[in-house]
Amino acid sequence: MSNVSLDANDSSVAESQPQDNNRRRFLTVATSVVGGVGVVGVAIPFIGSWNPSVKARAAGADVEADISKIEPGQLIRVVWRSKPVWIARRTPELIESLSKIDDLLKDPNSEEDQQPEFARNPYRSLKEEYLVLVGICTHLGCSPQHLKDGAFEEYVEGVPEGFHCPCHGSKFDMAGRVFNNVPAPLNLVVPPYMYVDDNTILIGSEEGAA
Repeated sequence: MSNVSLDANDSSVAESQPQDNNRRRFLTVATSVVGGVGVVGVAIPFIGSWNPSVKARAAGADVEADISKIEPGQLIRVVWRSKPVWIARRTPELIESLSKIDDLLKDPNSEEDQQPEFARNPYRSLKEEYLVLVGICTHLGCSPQHLKDGAFEEYVEGVPEGFHCPCHGSKFDMAGRVFNNVPAPLNLVVPPYMYVDDNTILIGSEEGAA
């Protein structure tokens, strides 16, 4: 009796082993599939983040500016890489005056690296007439105001035109050079730029600058 009983149990175990193995394989496959779906689901957002958006790519793009309609003494503003950029057309009188105020300036010769090499001159520009600057104060990032027609003399005696930062009082001349005794430590930044033709400036590129 006991032998029969043992044989019967052995047979039952033997028959159940293939079923258990099949069940384990099914569970393993199912778990792998679910896990794979989870990984894919998690991976998609990361993969998406590897591809920069059109907006992000555009933020670093060069910007063309038409300067044909800028009158002497006038300043226009454009946006480049989410920053304000000023383009000012200086008068002959203003250009001449730039060399007369060096003693009032922290860095009159643009020795600090705040401009491309082509702008390391008294005018800080490719052409004397046109000034191109990033309009952000080098102190804490405020945007200075352009004051002309004698309004700037309220802040610097004998200098009729320049940039004044309303946040903490920093002052810059019409080459973007910072005056002495103000919080801003550096001249305003001159961005890379080039002339596409006599009437068009390309901001963001120096290649072929002329």
